[in-house]
Amino acid sequence: MAKNGNMLAILWMLNSGTKITAKQIAEKLEINIRTVYRYIDSLCESGVPIISDSGQNGGYTLLNNFIQAPLVFNLEEQKALLHGAVFANEAGYPFSEALNKATQKLKMYLNREQENILNRHMTGFEVINRDIDPSVKKTLEELEFAVANEYSEEIEYRSGREEQPVIRVIDPYGMLYWNNKWYTVGFCQLRKKIRSFRVDRITRIHRTQVRFKRPDSFSVRQFFLQNLLQDSESKAELVTVIIGGRSEALEDLCIHWFLGHHVIERSPNQAVFLLDERAVQGYVPYLLLSYGKAVQVIEPQSLKEKLVSIASELMEYYQK
Repeated sequence: MAKNGNMLAILWMLNSGTKITAKQIAEKLEINIRTVYRYIDSLCESGVPIISDSGQNGGYTLLNNFIQAPLVFNLEEQKALLHGAVFANEAGYPFSEALNKATQKLKMYLNREQENILNRHMTGFEVINRDIDPSVKKTLEELEFAVANEYSEEIEYRSGREEQPVIRVIDPYGMLYWNNKWYTVGFCQLRKKIRSFRVDRITRIHRTQVRFKRPDSFSVRQFFLQNLLQDSESKAELVTVIIGGRSEALEDLCIHWFLGHHVIERSPNQAVFLLDERAVQGYVPYLLLSYGKAVQVIEPQSLKEKLVSIASELMEYYQK
């Protein structure tokens, strides 16, 4: 039997829940006892929690909680994990090397038929994303360690409004991938408040020896979304926006990262949004212009006028 087959056989022997000696394993598999020791060492290195007891009643056993763990993925689960790895790598996952090793281990015990099936499912499955600078991956690795172990980090950060990077000390609460960019959210010692930082704008990062305690109930996702969207509690400033048009264009608007959070009514030919007046006059007109005649503003009149004004300015600009 090949090495992989022998190691799997040893694993199933240990998984029976009874103590077994190296001599018994060697006899059952008809291999040298020194080979058994090498296989046991390899299993331990791969993360299998084997307990070795010496003495007259010694032998090998597995930890009880490991016995209950699923040791084999079915084909659908393998496909899902491999597809997920494609997404992670394209998003700039900082531990891509370890991820690739894990997927190789996943494929290690496939037979020829299973391998052919998975290859068919992987062929033509592609994800296109922007390239991630290697320095960003290193920063992500450091931030992941800091989040998990609650270490403060000293960073040099250049915001979109600053020409030179500013030194800050942050307590990173978590990391988030949104709209093709990585962010970290945490408490900024300079501003004395929780802030979000684009990882590609961190020009230098240094781990301090200061520890912090992450708030138990804090949600990185919730904080980030709340800061992207306007304050919906300010009812006096909210405006009802009614947009008609082609069904596919309206559907696109209703799942947009911003407008999708403010849909209050949807019919086949119309969508109704409740939006902050500042967004209606500032962001929404430019978004709607990209849809051309596929959408039509029904209300409010101020949004129609804003669209006319922007279109007139553009026409005048290009006529010159």
